[in-house]
Order: sequence, then C-alpha cells, then structure tokens
Amino acid sequence: MPDTTSAPVLELRGVSKRFGAVQALSGVDLAVHSGEVVALVGDNGAGKSTLVKTIAGVNNPDEGDIIWRGRPVTIRGPHDAQKIGIATVYQDLALADNLDVVGNLFLGSETRSAGILDEIAMESRSQELLDTLSIRIPSVRIPVASLSGGQRQTVAIARSLIGDPRVVMLDEPTAALGVEQTAQVLDLVERLRDRGLGVILISHNMEDVMAVADTVAVLRLGRNNGFFDRRRTNQEEIISAITGATDNAVTRRAARTHEAESGSGFDADFGDRPPGGP
Repeated sequence: MPDTTSAPVLELRGVSKRFGAVQALSGVDLAVHSGEVVALVGDNGAGKSTLVKTIAGVNNPDEGDIIWRGRPVTIRGPHDAQKIGIATVYQDLALADNLDVVGNLFLGSETRSAGILDEIAMESRSQELLDTLSIRIPSVRIPVASLSGGQRQTVAIARSLIGDPRVVMLDEPTAALGVEQTAQVLDLVERLRDRGLGVILISHNMEDVMAVADTVAVLRLGRNNGFFDRRRTNQEEIISAITGATDNAVTRRAARTHEAESGSGFDADFGDRPPGGP
C-alpha cells in the first residue's frame, strides 16, 4: 500500500473550471501519492474528463492550485504537463496503425545519433521497457494494426513511460476489452504502482476499480462527493456517492435479488402481494 502519510506527488486544491455559463468543476480537491492508484469515478457529466484535461494541460483552471511535489505549478499546455512528469493515455490511444511498436513508442520522441534516427537504440529501449512491464508482444517490429485491443492498450501505456513520468493518467483503459485483455491491462496498472508511480484511473467499471484502486475519488456534478479507501468500502457505497442517493437502481435491484433468493414473496418495488395475485 502507498505511504499516504508523506506528501502527495500531485495535489489539486479548490480547482474550478467554467465553460461559458457551464460550471464544469467547482472547488475540486484531489491527491495522488507515489505508488498509489486513485480511481476517479462519476456519472456522465460529472467532470472527470474536464479534470483530467486540466491536469494534462489541455484546460487551464479558472481557480485553484495544482501542487506538484510540494510546489505550486502552472500548467499552460500538454508539453508543460509532460515536462514535469505527468503522462496521459486517452481512451482513443492515438496510436499510428501504419507504424510498428517501436515507431509508436518513440513517436515524437525519436532517438537520433549524428542527426540520424538510431533505430538500434530505440528497438533496444523498446524491448527493455516491455520486458520490465511484462508486456507480451510477438515482436517490437510488428505493426500496431495487427495487435489485439489489450496489446494496443499496453503499448499506449508503455509509450507514456518513455519520458519517465511520476504520474500516469489512464482514461477508461479497459473499455471494450474482453475478460482476458482486461486482466492484462489491470496487471499492468498494478505494475505501474509497484514501480512507485502515481496512477489516476478513470473508469466506469466498478469491478476494475475495486480490483486495483487504493483510493476511490467520486465526482458528482463537478464537485467532490467522497473519497473512499477501497479496502474499507464496497460498490454500493461508491455507487450511492456517484448517484447522490442511497436509493438507486443498483440498490433496488440488489434488494429484489436478495428477496427473491430468500423466498420471502416480497417485491422491492411493489410491496407484498397475496398468493395468486396479479
């Protein structure tokens, strides 16, 4: 488990963001420690994407502070975020299908020797990085277009590590993946944590969240609506914070299932019914 008694590597204090008349974020706080996976969850429109883009330098906050390793910083663009050590893997991955794995890993960060691309050095570094992360790819020279969805996701995550970041943000990394591919990506998330990186995991999948997160941060309507220690919470408590109510579709369904299994003859939505009734 991460040492949460030490100072966070990344901290947001009272961050707000407005787009015209729309208040997307209102006084949001967030803290990420080295070696910690923080799951950022919330319903559609909760502000998750806006918050990620604010950390990544795509959006500039209107109010609040971003604290990096104990010092306030101003992130004016994605280059600033990458320079200080924040990497982002968006859901679309932004991989170039016409390039091989090496070409994608070093896209925009090519190694040169005497002004010429150093293919040998990049290939060696690519293989070393994939081996370190236990990423299984048939060859670093295989075209990315021929990889599975899970392999593509792991290549995108590996690419984010080329600049040796301290924090990695993953936007829905298991969306549209099968069970085995999802397991591979979650294993990789755990290896990032084991390497001492802070990880922000944006996900709608509560099973994935409960599998790898240390802390679960809930956003609702652009505001903080709870921080939960994954070891001391459950899916129902988190979903209640996401929806803003203890009585929601998930808890009602759970109640109906419990009653059906207990054979009480009680319907959670309609109450007791007499035998043979409609």
